[in-house]
Amino acid sequence: MGSVDAVRVDELCVGYDQTRVLESVSFFVPRGELLVVIGPNGSGKSTLLKTLAGILRPQSGQVEILGRDISTRSRREMARKVALVPQQASVAASYTVLETVLMGRYPHQGLLGLDSARDMQVAREAMHATSIEHLQHRSLVQLSGGELQRVLIARALCQEPEIMLLDEPTSSLDLAHQVRVMDLLEELHSRHELTVIMVAHDLNLASLYGERILLLREGTLAGHGPPRDVLTFENLETVFGCVLLVDESSLDNLPRITVIPGRYLDQDVLRSGQAGF
Repeated sequence: MGSVDAVRVDELCVGYDQTRVLESVSFFVPRGELLVVIGPNGSGKSTLLKTLAGILRPQSGQVEILGRDISTRSRREMARKVALVPQQASVAASYTVLETVLMGRYPHQGLLGLDSARDMQVAREAMHATSIEHLQHRSLVQLSGGELQRVLIARALCQEPEIMLLDEPTSSLDLAHQVRVMDLLEELHSRHELTVIMVAHDLNLASLYGERILLLREGTLAGHGPPRDVLTFENLETVFGCVLLVDESSLDNLPRITVIPGRYLDQDVLRSGQAGF
């Protein structure tokens, strides 16, 4: 019998009030995979993550986390299995880095919420893994954007999850910090056999780091598979509604995406559809 998938979604429909955001979405994520979710604004990416984290309830369909229907797990049990790093994290500037990271131990603590020796050990291991040990006594207001992002990832690691969900973890970072955060996620995923599901807007980062890509369009599944199968000229032009050049990067022959400015659109090569592979 094969191993249980980390996530399995079947005919998932999610909405707010009368508005349907996700419609009949089905996919699976094997344990230990790094999956990148992409799609235009409003395509349902953040809604999908919140549903996988148990924050939103499906209107219909089924979501299984580690072989069990998500509706059968308590909130505390979910927090021991799944950690979410939201796009807009609410953090109090008065807390130190260590205090913030220790917040991730809440699902494992008793009613009094006192930090045990085990909690401190896990927090220090999480800070070591994210290279923020030297920042542990600083307040959050003293951190750069890249440092704060690593603190939030360390807090999620402190939950000792099997699945980590991240909503655009590189969106507010400069190029160097984007690569550092992605390298960190790739290392954590490989070293700790952590299943990572992250939303990204940068298609080239998705191509470089994602083992598989999940492409959403207006709440429906437009593609799911390896980067070469999903990040095609036909898929991306249809979903994003703009002209793109998709060629081959010299790095592992992965797809490389370039947006074509309007001033080049009168070139025959682009109009003839030769912009793809």
